[in-house]
Amino acid sequence: MTVSPSFVQDAADRLAVVETLYRFTAGIDLRDTNLLASSLAENAVSDFRPAAAKAGFDYPVIEGRDVIVAALTTSLATLDTTHSVSNPRVAIDGDTARMDVLVEAQHVPRSDPSRHYLMKNRYDVELIRAGNVWVITRNTVDNVWRTGDLTVLSEI
Repeated sequence: MTVSPSFVQDAADRLAVVETLYRFTAGIDLRDTNLLASSLAENAVSDFRPAAAKAGFDYPVIEGRDVIVAALTTSLATLDTTHSVSNPRVAIDGDTARMDVLVEAQHVPRSDPSRHYLMKNRYDVELIRAGNVWVITRNTVDNVWRTGDLTVLSEI
């Protein structure tokens, strides 16, 4: 069976798009600001408002790679987080892509690991090709379900 070069490129692009979100979530979990920044376009937008509203708090739209990295690093500084990415559905159109993906995010206070807040979120991610990598231009996060101690998030 011969596989066409366009099929191989499409598969490689789909994997690279998902890998971008892996960089984003690992950057958060590992507190690696360089890894987190590598996943974002310079003018990226992060919109956590839909998920925050369902959890009962306000969170502003954040614009700009450096601002997003600083906001996430600061707001999650007292928590250990683990993100699990699943069910990515990727659509690519030239040098732009869109991904609908489920992300489970566990939040545990470092000062009290007996408490937690777990969120299952749906990410709507828009990306562009930037040289040899894909980067996120916009990420909108909505919540599917949540469980645990909501006050864990009020400590951020």
